[in-house]
Amino acid sequence: MSTVSIIMGSTSDLPVMRKAADFLEQMEVPFEMHALSAHRTPAAVESFASGAKDRGVKVIIAAAGMAAALPGVIAALTPLPVIGVPIASTLDGIDAMLSIIQMPPGIPTATVGINGALNAAVLAVRILSLSDEALAGRYAAYCASLSAKVEKADAELAAISDYKFKTN
Repeated sequence: MSTVSIIMGSTSDLPVMRKAADFLEQMEVPFEMHALSAHRTPAAVESFASGAKDRGVKVIIAAAGMAAALPGVIAALTPLPVIGVPIASTLDGIDAMLSIIQMPPGIPTATVGINGALNAAVLAVRILSLSDEALAGRYAAYCASLSAKVEKADAELAAISDYKFKTN
């Protein structure tokens, strides 16, 4: 049973969406991946979205470029939280981002930055952590590792002595 579903308009989105899959794998969150198109396979999108909750899915991450209808169509067909990932294809992804964030009242779609698949997975984990203490612990450890990474980088910068006027 998958807890998160990663949906993309085509497999050309996989290089971006792999970051979400990698993070969910790291957090030990069961997930599924599908290629579905709001325009080319609307019946399949409807079947997927309307049946996701019954299959045990709790959060959907949906990526789309250009017209970017996929996240919004899925959000219209399911009560589950949908996180949209705009894909940079045309107009550097700005068209996709605007399509995803401009949902009508009552059909919310959370939206991360352009090509922000990692943040979509992080948001999904935050949502799931509300009711899963073990996952919350893994997520807390991940957050601590981010802090440690910045502290290490700061120490490395402090150790640089190549500059005459550097004061730290």
